Amino acid sequence: MPIPKGAGPTPRSLLRENAYRSIRDAIVDGTLVPGERLNDGDLAQWLGMSRTPVREALTRLEETGLVQTKPGRYTIVSPLDVRAARAAQSVTAAMHELAVREALSNLSAAEIEHMRAANARFAEALCSDDVDAAIAADDEFHAVTVTASANPALHAVLDQFTPVLRRMERLRFSSLNGRDSVAQHERIIALCEAGDVEGAAAAMRANWLALDPLLDAPPTGD
Repeated sequence: MPIPKGAGPTPRSLLRENAYRSIRDAIVDGTLVPGERLNDGDLAQWLGMSRTPVREALTRLEETGLVQTKPGRYTIVSPLDVRAARAAQSVTAAMHELAVREALSNLSAAEIEHMRAANARFAEALCSDDVDAAIAADDEFHAVTVTASANPALHAVLDQFTPVLRRMERLRFSSLNGRDSVAQHERIIALCEAGDVEGAAAAMRANWLALDPLLDAPPTGD
């Protein structure tokens, strides 16, 4: 089928999205630390692009709460905010619960196996104290039901709030202590295989709300 004229992302929108995701990921993984001043010229040079998409990305990051700006004075990486993380946690838990409810009737055996494989990688990463790999595998596990829900609103909301929550996890811990999550994931998989919508949705929500001890813990030093 031919692509209609004007359809698809434009080069400018791709640059803007790349700038947003690159800066966002650097904030989430701690490359850009809380309170660090952000200069659009330096960021543009780092990313190899003009200042315009960087400025647009910073405006969007301010809307998500990852960046703070005082016009004419400074732009900084937002300090850690437990209240913001808890708000993000509540929204994220609700969205993943909804994803299960919308996806489960059409969830295939292959998709359930994908969840199982992601959980195995998650467990392996935890045993190796590999925070990056553990969070990547956890994201992959949860992405299965989000994708299967075929609900673009879920993607949009999670894209805004999940980074705030992930940032708190990464910045507070030099290693990830989430062994209980492996068992919680296994329970979610079993309930999905059984077609238990209410059970799977409740288990998914509980999995995200179980992050409370991580949000309450004091940050570790470098």
